[in-house]
Amino acid sequence: MFAPSRRQISDESASAISYLSPAFTVVGVLESDATLIIHGAVHGRINGGNIVIAPDGYVRGDIVASDVRVQGRLDGRIFAPNVAVEDSAHIVNGRIFHNIITVARGARFEGRMPWRPPSFFETLVQLPEPTT
Repeated sequence: MFAPSRRQISDESASAISYLSPAFTVVGVLESDATLIIHGAVHGRINGGNIVIAPDGYVRGDIVASDVRVQGRLDGRIFAPNVAVEDSAHIVNGRIFHNIITVARGARFEGRMPWRPPSFFETLVQLPEPTT
């Protein structure tokens, strides 16, 4: 009777922001319905809606999200329709599967950026095996 409705809960989580501080290192799978800003390190996979790798953040692994902003370092793959690689970004070794991508002047990128239609992300159930 007094519990919030499912819609209220999803609206609250959609506007929430979570931070991973520089003092933390996550090994494994990290899932978030909120916007996730990474100042620490993640070794594994991140599943979320809106992911930001801050200038002092590091991700080694895969990111599956709706929107990704890279300001820090990435060694891995991104699967997201909307990706922004900002000028402070340093992607050591990466593949960015995207529909729309923005790469700022001064950003450093080594890897591939294959374009994918929006339907690719809607039907993405299992990630393709990494290639060397």
